[in-house]
Amino acid sequence: MAGGTTPPQGSTRFVETTRGILSFQQIAPLLAERALQIQEDIEEGRFAPFLLDETLLQELHQQLCGDLIPELAGRWPTIAVRVSDHEPPPAHQVPALTRDYARDLAARGVGVPPDNDDLFIETLAFAEGRLLSVHPFHDFNGRVTRLWLAEILRRAEWPLPDLVPGDEPGKQIYLRALAAADQRDYRPLMEIWRQRFGGAMVNE
Repeated sequence: MAGGTTPPQGSTRFVETTRGILSFQQIAPLLAERALQIQEDIEEGRFAPFLLDETLLQELHQQLCGDLIPELAGRWPTIAVRVSDHEPPPAHQVPALTRDYARDLAARGVGVPPDNDDLFIETLAFAEGRLLSVHPFHDFNGRVTRLWLAEILRRAEWPLPDLVPGDEPGKQIYLRALAAADQRDYRPLMEIWRQRFGGAMVNE
């Protein structure tokens, strides 16, 4: 059974999959293949009929790992998890929090081309930081969040930048920004988004 707790640095987690018991290092390239296919589906508009809500999040998670860990794919957590220094909400609160998150995004007008770049950067920071804070699935939340953001950007007709920190200093800056987002301070993530777009607003 796959769990949701991030292992200490240098340790290895093993997960029961349809291909046997695999380490996270062995699972990573399998997930990368699936994420690439989902990304192509996003670019082709396959998910356009979906609302940007919890159902689409579950679908993305299902597509990502459903053939590897079917008992967890697309399902909300049932046990407490911990992610490094972040303790996500209790499992029983996750469905409601995820629905509220999607409603907050809808209220921000996400899903259509924005008419204000600064407000859209703020929305992207909220979309990323809040979702990772809620941590709606046992595992692979980071991968699903990147796919979710790709779909948001496609609908907004904005380019998809590289969403993975490129080096250790960048990773630490990103983790600090996520920690701030856990406290509902999205300003550090907004700055990261500006840097992702090369410091320039793309619709000018």
